[in-house]
Amino acid sequence: RSKPFLVSTSRFFNSDGGYTIQVSINDYLDIYCPHYDRPLDSGKPESFTLLMVNADGYQGCYETPGAFKRWECNRPYAAYGAVRFSEKIQRFTPFSLGIEFQSGREYYYISIPAPESLGQCLKLRVSVCCKAATTTADPATEAPKSQPRGRGGPEKAVVIRAHSPAPIRLSVACLALLVVPFLWL
Repeated sequence: RSKPFLVSTSRFFNSDGGYTIQVSINDYLDIYCPHYDRPLDSGKPESFTLLMVNADGYQGCYETPGAFKRWECNRPYAAYGAVRFSEKIQRFTPFSLGIEFQSGREYYYISIPAPESLGQCLKLRVSVCCKAATTTADPATEAPKSQPRGRGGPEKAVVIRAHSPAPIRLSVACLALLVVPFLWL
Protein backbone atom coordinates (compact mmCIF):
# COMPACT_ATOMS: atom_id res chain seq x y z
CA ARG A 1 0.00 0.00 0.00
CA SER A 2 1.05 3.56 -0.56
CA LYS A 3 1.98 5.64 2.45
CA PRO A 4 -1.02 7.12 4.26
CA PHE A 5 -2.01 10.55 3.07
CA LEU A 6 -3.48 12.82 5.71
CA VAL A 7 -6.03 15.38 4.64
CA SER A 8 -4.87 18.21 6.86
CA THR A 9 -3.58 21.70 6.19
CA SER A 10 -0.20 20.79 7.67
CA ARG A 11 0.35 17.87 5.26
CA PHE A 12 -1.31 18.93 2.02
CA PHE A 13 1.08 21.25 0.19
CA ASN A 14 3.88 21.82 -2.29
CA SER A 15 5.02 24.63 -4.56
CA ASP A 16 1.82 24.87 -6.64
CA GLY A 17 -0.46 24.77 -3.61
CA GLY A 18 -1.16 21.05 -3.86
CA TYR A 19 0.44 17.71 -3.19
CA THR A 20 1.47 15.15 -5.83
CA ILE A 21 1.82 11.43 -5.28
CA GLN A 22 2.94 8.82 -7.80
CA VAL A 23 1.20 5.45 -7.68
CA SER A 24 1.15 2.29 -9.78
CA ILE A 25 -1.71 0.13 -10.95
CA ASN A 26 -2.94 -2.11 -8.05
CA ASP A 27 -1.64 0.30 -5.37
CA TYR A 28 -3.95 1.65 -2.70
CA LEU A 29 -4.26 5.32 -1.88
CA ASP A 30 -5.36 5.76 1.74
CA ILE A 31 -6.82 9.11 2.75
CA TYR A 32 -7.30 9.93 6.44
CA CYS A 33 -9.75 12.63 7.45
CA PRO A 34 -8.93 15.16 10.19
CA HIS A 35 -9.65 13.81 13.66
CA TYR A 36 -9.91 15.54 17.03
CA ASP A 37 -9.96 13.88 20.45
CA ARG A 38 -11.91 16.71 22.05
CA PRO A 39 -13.68 19.91 20.94
CA LEU A 40 -11.46 22.78 19.87
CA ASP A 41 -11.11 25.88 22.03
CA SER A 42 -11.13 28.17 19.01
CA GLY A 43 -13.41 27.56 16.06
CA LYS A 44 -14.94 24.48 14.55
CA PRO A 45 -13.04 21.41 13.35
CA GLU A 46 -12.12 20.85 9.73
CA SER A 47 -14.65 18.93 7.66
CA PHE A 48 -14.54 18.46 3.90
CA THR A 49 -16.18 17.04 0.80
CA LEU A 50 -13.56 15.29 -1.34
CA LEU A 51 -14.08 15.49 -5.09
CA MET A 52 -12.34 14.17 -8.18
CA VAL A 53 -12.14 17.04 -10.68
CA ASN A 54 -10.45 17.90 -13.97
CA ALA A 55 -7.20 19.89 -14.26
CA ASP A 56 -9.02 23.26 -14.28
CA GLY A 57 -10.89 22.40 -11.08
CA TYR A 58 -7.59 21.35 -9.53
CA GLN A 59 -5.79 24.58 -10.49
CA GLY A 60 -8.62 26.81 -9.27
CA CYS A 61 -9.64 24.49 -6.42
CA TYR A 62 -13.33 24.51 -7.34
CA GLU A 63 -16.00 21.98 -8.27
CA THR A 64 -16.27 21.63 -12.04
CA PRO A 65 -19.12 20.23 -14.14
CA GLY A 66 -18.58 16.49 -14.15
CA ALA A 67 -16.80 16.53 -10.78
CA PHE A 68 -17.25 13.26 -8.93
CA LYS A 69 -17.91 13.29 -5.20
CA ARG A 70 -15.67 10.62 -3.66
CA TRP A 71 -16.03 11.00 0.12
CA GLU A 72 -17.09 13.23 2.96
CA CYS A 73 -14.86 13.92 5.94
CA ASN A 74 -17.65 14.95 8.28
CA ARG A 75 -16.93 12.98 11.50
CA PRO A 76 -14.02 14.83 13.12
CA TYR A 77 -14.83 13.42 16.59
CA ALA A 78 -15.36 9.77 15.57
CA ALA A 79 -14.91 7.53 18.62
CA TYR A 80 -12.80 5.00 16.69
CA GLY A 81 -10.26 7.54 15.42
CA ALA A 82 -9.62 9.14 12.05
CA VAL A 83 -11.92 8.04 9.24
CA ARG A 84 -9.95 6.37 6.44
CA PHE A 85 -10.97 6.08 2.80
CA SER A 86 -9.11 3.78 0.41
CA GLU A 87 -8.94 4.11 -3.35
CA LYS A 88 -7.60 1.10 -5.23
CA ILE A 89 -5.70 2.21 -8.30
CA GLN A 90 -6.90 -0.30 -10.88
CA ARG A 91 -7.58 -0.38 -14.60
CA PHE A 92 -10.96 -2.09 -14.25
CA THR A 93 -13.40 -1.99 -11.35
CA PRO A 94 -16.42 -4.16 -10.56
CA PHE A 95 -18.03 -1.29 -8.63
CA SER A 96 -20.41 1.20 -10.19
CA LEU A 97 -18.87 4.09 -8.24
CA GLY A 98 -15.28 2.91 -8.72
CA ILE A 99 -12.76 4.78 -10.82
CA GLU A 100 -10.85 3.08 -13.63
CA PHE A 101 -7.32 4.48 -13.72
CA GLN A 102 -5.05 4.50 -16.77
CA SER A 103 -1.25 4.34 -16.70
CA GLY A 104 0.49 7.56 -17.66
CA ARG A 105 -2.42 9.81 -16.67
CA GLU A 106 -2.97 12.21 -13.81
CA TYR A 107 -6.07 12.41 -11.65
CA TYR A 108 -7.04 15.34 -9.46
CA TYR A 109 -8.69 15.46 -6.05
CA ILE A 110 -9.73 18.54 -4.13
CA SER A 111 -11.30 18.97 -0.73
CA ILE A 112 -13.89 21.68 -0.37
CA PRO A 113 -14.46 22.74 3.24
CA ALA A 114 -17.97 22.51 4.66
CA PRO A 115 -19.62 25.93 5.14
CA GLU A 116 -19.20 25.77 8.92
CA SER A 117 -15.58 24.57 8.68
CA LEU A 118 -12.49 26.74 9.00
CA GLY A 119 -10.62 24.40 6.64
CA GLN A 120 -9.03 25.46 3.38
CA CYS A 121 -9.41 24.05 -0.11
CA LEU A 122 -6.77 21.32 -0.36
CA LYS A 123 -5.45 19.62 -3.52
CA LEU A 124 -3.98 16.24 -4.44
CA ARG A 125 -2.64 15.22 -7.84
CA VAL A 126 -2.35 11.46 -8.37
CA SER A 127 0.08 10.46 -11.12
CA VAL A 128 -0.39 6.86 -12.27
CA CYS A 129 2.90 5.34 -13.37
CA CYS A 130 3.84 4.43 -16.17
CA LYS A 131 2.86 5.10 -19.74
CA ALA A 132 1.86 1.97 -21.58
CA ALA A 133 4.32 0.80 -24.22
CA THR A 134 3.10 1.46 -27.73
CA THR A 135 3.58 -0.85 -30.66
CA THR A 136 3.63 0.14 -34.30
CA ALA A 137 2.51 -3.17 -35.80
CA ASP A 138 -0.81 -4.93 -35.28
CA PRO A 139 -0.45 -8.23 -33.43
CA ALA A 140 -0.74 -11.23 -35.73
CA THR A 141 -1.91 -14.71 -34.84
CA GLU A 142 -0.37 -17.62 -36.71
CA ALA A 143 -1.66 -21.15 -36.98
CA PRO A 144 0.58 -23.70 -35.23
CA LYS A 145 3.24 -25.19 -37.48
CA SER A 146 3.21 -28.60 -35.78
CA GLN A 147 1.38 -31.61 -37.20
CA PRO A 148 -1.89 -32.62 -35.57
CA ARG A 149 -1.73 -35.85 -33.61
CA GLY A 150 -3.63 -38.87 -34.80
CA ARG A 151 -4.28 -39.97 -38.35
CA GLY A 152 -3.97 -37.65 -41.28
CA GLY A 153 -1.99 -34.55 -41.94
CA PRO A 154 -2.93 -30.91 -41.80
CA GLU A 155 -4.83 -31.20 -45.08
CA LYS A 156 -7.43 -33.41 -43.32
CA ALA A 157 -7.99 -30.97 -40.46
CA VAL A 158 -11.31 -29.17 -40.01
CA VAL A 159 -11.25 -25.58 -38.77
CA ILE A 160 -14.03 -24.62 -36.36
CA ARG A 161 -14.44 -20.98 -35.30
CA ALA A 162 -15.91 -20.29 -31.90
CA HIS A 163 -16.31 -16.89 -30.24
CA SER A 164 -12.54 -16.77 -29.95
CA PRO A 165 -10.43 -15.24 -32.72
CA ALA A 166 -8.07 -18.25 -32.63
CA PRO A 167 -9.15 -21.25 -34.78
CA ILE A 168 -9.67 -24.67 -33.23
CA ARG A 169 -8.36 -27.53 -35.37
CA LEU A 170 -9.83 -31.01 -35.13
CA SER A 171 -8.77 -33.96 -37.23
CA VAL A 172 -11.46 -35.85 -39.17
CA ALA A 173 -11.00 -38.82 -36.80
CA CYS A 174 -11.72 -36.65 -33.72
CA LEU A 175 -14.75 -35.13 -35.42
CA ALA A 176 -16.08 -38.63 -36.15
CA LEU A 177 -15.76 -39.54 -32.45
CA LEU A 178 -17.88 -36.52 -31.58
CA VAL A 179 -20.61 -37.45 -34.09
CA VAL A 180 -20.83 -41.23 -33.35
CA PRO A 181 -22.84 -40.92 -30.08
CA PHE A 182 -25.57 -39.02 -31.95
CA LEU A 183 -25.91 -41.83 -34.53
CA TRP A 184 -27.07 -44.25 -31.81
CA LEU A 185 -30.14 -42.09 -31.08
